[in-house]
Amino acid sequence: MNGNFVLNIILATHKNTAIRGRYKPSNPEKYNGNIKKITYRSMWERRFMLYCDRSPKITEWSSEELHIPYISPKDNRWHNYYPDFVIKTNTGRTIIIEIKPYFQRTYAVNKAKWKAANEYGKEKNMEFKILTERELF
Repeated sequence: MNGNFVLNIILATHKNTAIRGRYKPSNPEKYNGNIKKITYRSMWERRFMLYCDRSPKITEWSSEELHIPYISPKDNRWHNYYPDFVIKTNTGRTIIIEIKPYFQRTYAVNKAKWKAANEYGKEKNMEFKILTERELF
């Protein structure tokens, strides 16, 4: 592999450069959803996909397959929130995960989505976690 290619990936990962692509898992049996539509929208998401795919601690994972209804504070109407990931661990935990830059945790729309995700998680015996650059790096 070309050294410049690796360096560009590292730089993009730390800047969370707006990047988009398809992910092809090396362990497709772990993926719960449409394997042909796994899309990352940041290098942080791609990096997390690699972790889910390769880690023995993750027994099952999906990306943007779950939808959770929420009321947006922008227009007071119902919308669907698609969390970045849902993972199942080898300890039996199911966790809904959103990956966002730390500064976006105060956005009103995000707060509405995350409140709905927390409530959904409690109803379904799932946890909800937000991962920012502080947890990822």
